[in-house]
Amino acid sequence: EAAAWRELEEETGVAPACVTLIAVSKDWVTYDLPTDLVPNLWQGKYRGQEQKWYLMRFEGADQDVNIQTEHPEFSAWAWMRPADLIENIVPFKRSVYDAVLNEFANYLPE
Repeated sequence: EAAAWRELEEETGVAPACVTLIAVSKDWVTYDLPTDLVPNLWQGKYRGQEQKWYLMRFEGADQDVNIQTEHPEFSAWAWMRPADLIENIVPFKRSVYDAVLNEFANYLPE
């Protein structure tokens, strides 16, 4: 769980005080990178990721989000409905988002 709080702040600039933890995925979720991306990401050392997902409620203000971090991982951010997430994520991560959204469905708005 400590890693989730650290990653939240490192990747989005959002302080842990700005969110409330709602749920944690039961299982680890994995994805593989497309073979053409492997040499370009993580210095070619890894072929994918295994992740534990945390559902958090953001209690801050938009200005608490800062994706221009020391090592930026995102070029833009936006609020959107859960139903719109799948079509807005890179294709190789869609199955991950689908699984996580299904698991957290009881906590999410329609």
